[in-house]
Amino acid sequence: MLWHLRVSMNDNPRETEFVAQLTEVQLPLRLYVQALLPGDSAAHDVVQQANAMLWRKRDDFILGTNFKAWAFSVARYEVLNHRKQQARDSRLVFGEELEQVLAQDLVERDDETERRHEALRGCLAKLRQQDRELLLHRYSSTSGTLDDFAQRMGRSVGGLKVTLHRLRNALLTCIEKQLTTTEAAS
Repeated sequence: MLWHLRVSMNDNPRETEFVAQLTEVQLPLRLYVQALLPGDSAAHDVVQQANAMLWRKRDDFILGTNFKAWAFSVARYEVLNHRKQQARDSRLVFGEELEQVLAQDLVERDDETERRHEALRGCLAKLRQQDRELLLHRYSSTSGTLDDFAQRMGRSVGGLKVTLHRLRNALLTCIEKQLTTTEAAS
């Protein structure tokens, strides 16, 4: 079952905001459920069940509170329900205490990943356009080879490799500095 939401322009602002937040949390929610159900092919179905439950309970959510935390707690209950259904298969199931530890760890890792992505976006914005283009070319799965890019830019492959090395180091330093500054301000 695939989860699809259609929101018309006539919907109320509360539902529009709810749909926006639900849409934004889809990737973290999927990763969270997959981490709680490692190797379980039903993880996708559990995410869809969680989405359906979130939609049914949308009136219970208080706008302005932490939507992701609420969505993760609903998803966690869906994971637990899935595990109860699977218990008859006598597969290995995590104990509730370990489940809670893993769930908390995953939430913290997701928050850390978000902070790092935000810092990366900020650091990329500080780079020169040509440096951003080089990085995007290098790490885009649809780009051609570094040789092609070097020819297009009139530079040597070796020179581009040196520039990439320097850019990666500069980005790492910038990200760590931003994270340290953010943590110190907290």
